[in-house]
Amino acid sequence: MGREDVDVAEEMRNVLELDGIDVILAAQPVKVLGLSGNAVTLTVRTATGEQQIEGSDVLVAVGRTPNTDGIGLEKAGIALDARGFVRVNERLETTASGAWAIGECAGSPQFTHVSVDDFRIVKTNMAGGSRRTDNRLVPYVMFTDPPLARVGLSEGEAQRKGISVRIAKLPMSNVLRTEATDETMGFMKVVVSADDDRILGFTMIGSEAGEVMTAIQTAMLAELPYTKLRDAVISHLTVAEGFGPLFENVPPRV
Repeated sequence: MGREDVDVAEEMRNVLELDGIDVILAAQPVKVLGLSGNAVTLTVRTATGEQQIEGSDVLVAVGRTPNTDGIGLEKAGIALDARGFVRVNERLETTASGAWAIGECAGSPQFTHVSVDDFRIVKTNMAGGSRRTDNRLVPYVMFTDPPLARVGLSEGEAQRKGISVRIAKLPMSNVLRTEATDETMGFMKVVVSADDDRILGFTMIGSEAGEVMTAIQTAMLAELPYTKLRDAVISHLTVAEGFGPLFENVPPRV
């Protein structure tokens, strides 16, 4: 959750803790005893001292590295970047004429749907087209319960880039559909340009977050002003019905 806004990370922590998951932050692993899949004891060092955690398995998430070392790419004239990914341009062409790279080896965002789009870009360009990677809007979903979905800028990213924005939030408990299904955890959060009414980003923790986010992504691709969704007549009783009150919370332009 390090790339999410603080309020989003805190809400996801609440979700996990309500499911009985203990979250220990700023902990350094010191020692592991036992065999994963059988019984293990993990010792971690925290600000309050060492703590032992017992369980059946250990899952270590350390990220991914490209599998490009020692496979002869240099003989083909295919260059790598400083991190070991295949160097490509915005058309996914490598430094070798007629050679292309797609997916994670090319440093693309590590999502299946991005690799699929990489393939479509290369297929189109090999047939004489002109598709690029630098103008696409990449969403993602974390399939927790409820799921987290995001597309576009977060509030924190906008601040770091010096982009003036307006922020609006809506608790999922204010969406009538969630009262009917007893799925009231989470919230919607939208980032709107301060200079015009373009939607720059959307984050949601809640039921059907991925599907709802896709509707916002479509509006962003079409460059619709947020007022179009604010004033839209949306079917009752749906999760997307929350767009109305969410966008009503967008502060006016000054």
